[in-house]
Amino acid sequence: MDNPKGTIVFTTVGRPHYGFDIFSTPLPPTLTDFSSSPPTEHRLTDGVSINFNAQFVGTDDNPRSIVYVSERTGSPKIYLDSDLLPSAPASLFHDRPIIKNNRLFFISAHEPPDSPFKSWSALYTIELNGSGDGKVTRLTPYGCVDYSPSVSQSGDLIAVASYGSRRWSGEFHHLETDIVVFRRTDPNKRWNVCSLGGWPTFSGENTIYFHRQADDGWWSIFVVDLPSGFDVPVTAPRRVTPPGVHCFTPAAMHNRRQIAVATRRKSENYRHIEIYDLESETFYPVTKLLNQNFHHYNPFVSPNSGYLGYHRFRGEIESSDSECESIVPHLNLVSSPINELRMLRLNGAFPSFSPTGDLIAFNPDFDSKAGLDIVKSDGSKRWRLLNGRTTFCNSWSPVEKNVIFTSIGPIFDTVKATVQIARVSFDLEQLEDDVIDVKAEIKILTREETGNNAFPSCSPDGKRLVFRSGRSGHKNLYILDAVDGEFKSDGGIRQLTEGEWIDTMPCWSPDGKLIAFSSNRHNPANVDAFSIYVMCSDGSDVRRIYVAGDEGSEEVDRERINHVCFSGDGEWLLFTANVGGVTVDPVSVPNQFQPYGDLYVVRLDGSGLRRLTWNGYENGTPAWFPRGKELGCLGLNSVGEKLLGQFDEPLWISCDI
Repeated sequence: MDNPKGTIVFTTVGRPHYGFDIFSTPLPPTLTDFSSSPPTEHRLTDGVSINFNAQFVGTDDNPRSIVYVSERTGSPKIYLDSDLLPSAPASLFHDRPIIKNNRLFFISAHEPPDSPFKSWSALYTIELNGSGDGKVTRLTPYGCVDYSPSVSQSGDLIAVASYGSRRWSGEFHHLETDIVVFRRTDPNKRWNVCSLGGWPTFSGENTIYFHRQADDGWWSIFVVDLPSGFDVPVTAPRRVTPPGVHCFTPAAMHNRRQIAVATRRKSENYRHIEIYDLESETFYPVTKLLNQNFHHYNPFVSPNSGYLGYHRFRGEIESSDSECESIVPHLNLVSSPINELRMLRLNGAFPSFSPTGDLIAFNPDFDSKAGLDIVKSDGSKRWRLLNGRTTFCNSWSPVEKNVIFTSIGPIFDTVKATVQIARVSFDLEQLEDDVIDVKAEIKILTREETGNNAFPSCSPDGKRLVFRSGRSGHKNLYILDAVDGEFKSDGGIRQLTEGEWIDTMPCWSPDGKLIAFSSNRHNPANVDAFSIYVMCSDGSDVRRIYVAGDEGSEEVDRERINHVCFSGDGEWLLFTANVGGVTVDPVSVPNQFQPYGDLYVVRLDGSGLRRLTWNGYENGTPAWFPRGKELGCLGLNSVGEKLLGQFDEPLWISCDI
């Protein structure tokens, strides 16, 4: 069977608004001098791309030379200053690069693990000075998972946050990783120096700092001292930062008794970088003095501790100082692991293609001022159909280019909350005019008293909708007349599934014979575990598609699969799932509701599982159009909204402790 083909448009939570660049600022020998006269910061990256997770290279004589991750080519790759570095050729994800002794160390996620519910993240290295063969060497043993490397001052020892060979248990507020150390020359002899810790950072050769959520609820920095030999027991780690302030992603200094940390304080709305002096037990603010109203992430320190770096939203940049004005493109091209499959990231959610594929309907947000918008599939123009009403999950009629079905009302609410299926129609000629707001007619298709009706999908003939309703007290699937809804005189609605479980997010197959949906009917007591089901369009022959393992296995009941849709030929299913675990430490990035959410495809018979996305974000609400590159080229850097850096800190980090 051929590879899947066409164009996939999807959402990545928050990512379009990051606008991350990497900055540095000099650190004075006496930190009290910093608060009295803070120096200016320097932007070290291009002012256009998403750039993050850097380390200084070389000595303090060249403080602007960094190795870092950039998504400028459609996937996270590693750069040295402006030059792309060699790394894992087949990888669409790279992270946390370090250059030490002319050797590049980095995390990649290009090799699948030995079982589901393990991250693909592992540590690799490659020689950069030309004397080697250019071979990428895996340092993480096969079957193990490693994050967040740190290299000792000599380059001999490497520390990682590691699951070892354990499977991911489903947590993401605090990854249950251990701090593991090994020699670069003998990576299979690993030394578990501490349980439950993340983001290790070497100070010198024998001291490692790391973050952990303490028993009192505050994220704090801990330290562990390494004995001279691997066979000598390690003393228990000591907490070094006090309660009352969250501290994470530390960066230790080799020649100063200080560490740089990212902090969250009860009195502050933003994450900032501070220096913590270990002898005086005093915090010294840095970025708050430079940019009070921006979040700052993941500090790093130069080898001689003369400079501090971090990444943040770039803010306003003069046009003469960057390649172009900072914008959020309507659509952004993303690297695809399958040549025949084009992938686009949408600045919005719940995309749906028009019948010819030249337009995409979507929801710009889920707040009360959001609504329903349309964008050209080349990203060149955008219109607003509905404004000031919360709408979500759209389905463009396959036979009427001017009709879109959507859900109006609050998302993620109870079965009794009022959410209604609406038919939205408009005059196509308005799209030819130079207007932004398009007049639309809204026709409600469900009765208000029936409660929560959502997630419509239109049949290929345009006559019926399948949708999810809570009108019975349980969220099941129904069939609805696409013109008059349940107000049709001879009965425009019928129940398709029935049970004390949740059936949701249905999708009609292109030939109209099948309906795919997500359900927890295999374990109704677990409202967090959903799997793919397929049935005939009359509700008969319901069967489960097993993705994470065989029927009856422990793995399949951990599946959390949603947003399923069909390929144009009806042979493949596209969905978002948790089977690949977590790719990065979620505390190191802005808020992600489900950072384990990545896109996958699988054949209709459950075979041929392929992963499509790798990153530290939540990817979801995909739409699949049969055609690919012939839809047209994208104006990626020319059309979009102004970049404002509007994203949230992890909502699960609370200062009310």
